[in-house]
Amino acid sequence: MSTQHLIVAGVDGSEGGRRALEWALREADARGSAVQAVIAWSWDGLEFGPVTATNPEEAKERATRLLDNEIKALLASHGSHVPVAAEVIEGSPSEVLGACSRAADLLVLGSHGHSGIRHTVLGSVSDKTIRRAVCPVVVIPMQTAAPVPESLQTRG
Repeated sequence: MSTQHLIVAGVDGSEGGRRALEWALREADARGSAVQAVIAWSWDGLEFGPVTATNPEEAKERATRLLDNEIKALLASHGSHVPVAAEVIEGSPSEVLGACSRAADLLVLGSHGHSGIRHTVLGSVSDKTIRRAVCPVVVIPMQTAAPVPESLQTRG
C-alpha cells in the first residue's frame, strides 16, 4: 500500500475482531489512511479456534474466506472509499500482528472480554501482541450494557 498512514486491524472472526476492523475503518476514513486487515492461521492437527481444518491448505483457505467475508460484510454495511487490504499470514496471532506492527502506524485489536480465570490460564492475544508491537496499539473493549449513574439519568 502506498499511503502515508497505515492502520492494521487484527481479525479472527469474533465480535471483537469485527469491532476492531470497524473502528480501524472509521479511523482510517478520518485520517485519510488505509487499512490492512490481518488474520493469522496455523495448523497443527488440533481442532480449536475460529479456523478448524483437516490439513494446512484447508486451514489457510478457511482463514482467507473468513477474512474476505468479514471485509465484505463491513463494506456492505458501512460502505467505504477507504482502501482495505486483506492479508492471511501463517503463525500465532500475537507473533503475526507484532510483525505487522513494524510497517503500521497504528495496530487495532478487539478485546474478547474473557474472565480473569480464562485469561490467566490461556493468556491473552491482546496482551501478547501489545508486548510485541512497535507502534501504538488500540484495544477496542467489549460492549457492555453499563448502567447509567443515577446522577446522569434524566428525570421526567
